[in-house]
Amino acid sequence: MKEIYYENLLNINTFGEEKWTDKFKHYHPYQATSYSALDELFRNYQVNENDYIVDFGCGKGRLIFYINYYFKANCCGVEMNVDFYKSCLNNKSLYLTKNKNSKCKIKFENKLAQNYEISLYDNRFYFFNPFSIHIFIKVIDNILNSLEKNMRPVELILYYPSDDYIYYLENNTPFIIKNEIILDSLYKKDNNERFLIYKLAYY
Repeated sequence: MKEIYYENLLNINTFGEEKWTDKFKHYHPYQATSYSALDELFRNYQVNENDYIVDFGCGKGRLIFYINYYFKANCCGVEMNVDFYKSCLNNKSLYLTKNKNSKCKIKFENKLAQNYEISLYDNRFYFFNPFSIHIFIKVIDNILNSLEKNMRPVELILYYPSDDYIYYLENNTPFIIKNEIILDSLYKKDNNERFLIYKLAYY
């Protein structure tokens, strides 16, 4: 099974799902992006060691470790749930036993997505439909505000994108669609099984 293969390869444990209580009504349940989906994404989308990736609602860190392992990129996972944050730190320790040179390229922050301070180097932002449109708007505003301090090409990667996210980006921001990556084996049953890549219109 591919999931087990990758977990062993990366020396991490990111299995499981989680449902929130009403306390977290603006945040969606934890579910890691499948490794099959990640394989398809990165067959069609390039990142490199100079990129700075931010995963909002990173869960237990699967995307972070996958990207760092294959592309040596700088990665930051933002997770509000303290238990998942602790899982990220534990997974980081396990991962680094086999990938010691990556220590300075992986970090996790335990905070609400809208409270994450966008680094002036952050240039790729990943969203697996992690929270309500209200939170999403605040995060996008933070990204755009960071461009006023350091103009740079940035891209958004949306997996299983909600209609609200799409409408907001295409009608209220300078982001335009760059690419759509469809997961062929799943798309026929669920047309949300796809990645949408957005870039700035003026880059």
